[in-house]
Amino acid sequence: MRHLFVSDLHLDGSSPATVEAFLRFLSTAARGAASLHILGDLFETWIGDDDPDPVRDRICRALHALGDSGVAIYVMQGNRDFLYGREFERRSGCVLLPDPVVLDLFGERVLLTHGDLLCTGDHAYQELRSTMRSGGFRERVLALPIDARQLLASAARAGSKAHLRATAADIMDVAPEAVAAAFIASGTRKMIHGHTHRPNHHSHVLHADDGKYTAERIVLAAWDERGEYLEVVLREGISIPEWRRCVVEIALNRANRSENETPDRVR
Repeated sequence: MRHLFVSDLHLDGSSPATVEAFLRFLSTAARGAASLHILGDLFETWIGDDDPDPVRDRICRALHALGDSGVAIYVMQGNRDFLYGREFERRSGCVLLPDPVVLDLFGERVLLTHGDLLCTGDHAYQELRSTMRSGGFRERVLALPIDARQLLASAARAGSKAHLRATAADIMDVAPEAVAAAFIASGTRKMIHGHTHRPNHHSHVLHADDGKYTAERIVLAAWDERGEYLEVVLREGISIPEWRRCVVEIALNRANRSENETPDRVR
């Protein structure tokens, strides 16, 4: 039995090679898995479930086809695509997840989160996130015409790039105290997240009333130069699941990135 995890694909018509790589992943490596968890930023932007964009529609249809094949697909909102609604679930066949959420993975409780909630040192971003995730903000934005929402998304993207250039990289990474608090509050010893675009496997020593213990944090990769997914598989006759990172090749060329665009350091 296999469970797959991805994050930060940032799929968009301006990056056709990444889109094609993800569609190929859905039709090959993801087939036969028990589940696929997408931990935020599946799309570069999502301006509402009524968006007629053909690229996003094609991706939703491919996800639905994977779900129809028997793979359970779960999607968490990221900082790019937080305007999902029930119509997205219908279009894609996916189930929306809260952030954070605890998953029972082969008998082990694992904390899943996009990761931006852990970047508490970036005060400006956290304030903006609180505003954008409020119900009133969603209602006002979704009431706007599609063209107006697209302009807002483009402006937000430009603002994000400016913020990245002006903010120290360590501030935009997760805060150790926020990570420790998340482990303790959830009662877990393993966490999977994305957002930071800094794939790694971290160990954290935490303190409890009965002494110290070690928790593990797995950071997923963004799909930029290449795609990557985390596979957790329990093979027949073996009691301990295997955790491994798997690569999805992206046939990058100039058409996959606009002339003036460079990969973000974080987010």
